[in-house]
Amino acid sequence: MKKSLYADFCLMLVALVWGATFVLVQNAISLLPPLSFNGVRFLFAAILLGSWLFLFKKDQLKYWNKRLLFSGFLMGFWLFLGYATQTMGLLYTTSSNAGFITGLSVVLVPLFSLFLLKQRPGVNAIGGVVLATWGLYLLTMTNSMALNIGDFLVLLCAISFALQIIVTGKYSSSHPSLLLTVVQISTVAVLSSISAFLFEDWQRAFQAEILFNPNVIAALLVTSIFATALAFFAQTTFQKYTTATRVALIFALEPVFAALTAYFWGGERLSGSAIIGCALIFAGMILSELPIKKLFSISKDNQAAKNIS
Repeated sequence: MKKSLYADFCLMLVALVWGATFVLVQNAISLLPPLSFNGVRFLFAAILLGSWLFLFKKDQLKYWNKRLLFSGFLMGFWLFLGYATQTMGLLYTTSSNAGFITGLSVVLVPLFSLFLLKQRPGVNAIGGVVLATWGLYLLTMTNSMALNIGDFLVLLCAISFALQIIVTGKYSSSHPSLLLTVVQISTVAVLSSISAFLFEDWQRAFQAEILFNPNVIAALLVTSIFATALAFFAQTTFQKYTTATRVALIFALEPVFAALTAYFWGGERLSGSAIIGCALIFAGMILSELPIKKLFSISKDNQAAKNIS
């Protein structure tokens, strides 16, 4: 299997984990404030990855320098800002609006790639983006869209997540993946904790009846290990083998997996438009994988051979 296809498959598993843990996180943040939850979640993930680094990958520490620290901090900053603005935006807007606007990062990534990295997306990637965006709309937008301050905050979230994908693609091939991920995750943990101290009732994170509530402890364990430590390590490791636009298309599957999880585990119904939306997002991802240029060149070669004969 090609490295790019293997990377795409692993990143799709990341989107699956994020989508499958959506309900867990929703239940947890009804008890523990979101920024406090993220502070604990990312701190635990940083400790896990840091322990693995010092126990089994200590040789990576020789690559520690200011460039790596800056790269990891920049990745972590955009990741933190994405989570923070999404959380604040949800206070003022609907989850359907937030789901669609957050998903617009699938459009922003190829634009940022073009202007910041000078990488022009292919025809199939553009087609995949169009299909995925249409699918996101059908999947998430159940009501009319009335814009408000919450939608603006969630738009900042989409921009932040798009930039996190861009900078991860830029720096992941220049530094050891595990060490870079530890810096990124630690940055989110520190910034989330500071924000929780400033804007939330952070003391609730130290109340045993909340922290050890079954819903909270289950969400923290699952998201820290699978949706944070392993997920972002996988992104840092495998994104170097694919394009930022393709990563954005794969991550657009997150609401699809969230909807499917809610259907099978939560007993929620999927409307006809939601099912079509899921199908379009899958189609967009598949279209982005097709070697259209190669197919066209083979077709031209066959046509030329027929003309010669």
